Amino acid sequence: MKLREWDPRVATATEISTVVETLNAVMSVDLPDDPPWRDVLMREYLSVTMPGERKITWIAEKEEGDLARGVPLLGFASILLLGDIGVVECIVHPEMRKRGLGRTLLHAVVSRAHSEGFQAIGVEVPGGTPGVEFYAGLGFRRAFTEQRSVLDLDTVDWYALGELANGVATGYSIRFYPDSPPDELIEAYATAKAEVQDVDLGDLDLRPSSYEPDRLRASLSCLHARGLRPYIVVAVHESTGVVAGLTEVVVPEQRPTRADQYDTVVVPEHRGYGVGRAIKARMLFELRSAVPSLRQVQTWNAAVNEPLLKVNAELGFGADRDWLEFEADVPDLARALGIA
Repeated sequence: MKLREWDPRVATATEISTVVETLNAVMSVDLPDDPPWRDVLMREYLSVTMPGERKITWIAEKEEGDLARGVPLLGFASILLLGDIGVVECIVHPEMRKRGLGRTLLHAVVSRAHSEGFQAIGVEVPGGTPGVEFYAGLGFRRAFTEQRSVLDLDTVDWYALGELANGVATGYSIRFYPDSPPDELIEAYATAKAEVQDVDLGDLDLRPSSYEPDRLRASLSCLHARGLRPYIVVAVHESTGVVAGLTEVVVPEQRPTRADQYDTVVVPEHRGYGVGRAIKARMLFELRSAVPSLRQVQTWNAAVNEPLLKVNAELGFGADRDWLEFEADVPDLARALGIA
């Protein structure tokens, strides 16, 4: 087996295509109901990061040069270095599991994190997959659990959804923006997100979310560069002009039939007026028109977030599986893996 660093920014088209093939081989076993990945803007998806962040990737080949020849990989891993934490992804081909390859890949990841002085790493793991046992066995701690829910748009009662979309109290204006909120709303938009970030549910914040205007602009630019198109619905409190609520959905070019729900926020003083239901229902109507190829929307919520779980149930989302966030201290992992 040959393990080496790999840079998707300078990879050949054959290499990118082969990585997608390997990823889909894993998906077909671990998440068989999820749509497969397409080789569309995958180079950008794998390499583009936010300012100040870096991503390092390793690949495992049976023989050196297999990737360039289009031979499926044995596995690959990456670490995204951001802030004070490294976010890990580790993919092992189903035919290579239980042979120590995952440990070998993680050794490379932890070695880099340790050498650069990072003290913690985190990883998201779908429940019911081999990754749960793998990371727990290496000493990772379960830090947070969310429930992934999926909505099939073919099952939506659009008449009932219209009632929810129109059920907001008077004094609120519901607005839809593909790509980005207008510049005059950016500051109010970021303020609304910042007002709820202090509610500590234990989430490691491994997925994108931005709470400052400049960071928000950079985040939206990064999404577009990676082939992830955002769609945004906001509720504006008409008498004050503040953003009372917002919801974000991203449609990836790589998997255009299933959208990802990002942040949904209702500012505390505007709760109880139907804002959450209205903005999420309005979003579904807009997506039906703007993205006719879309078939599903998936979202993640903490079990303690009962109001949003209730809204999702009213919209027709069905519980799919737990989604786990694990964390570990880098020095402890380095010792366990024989690095230090």
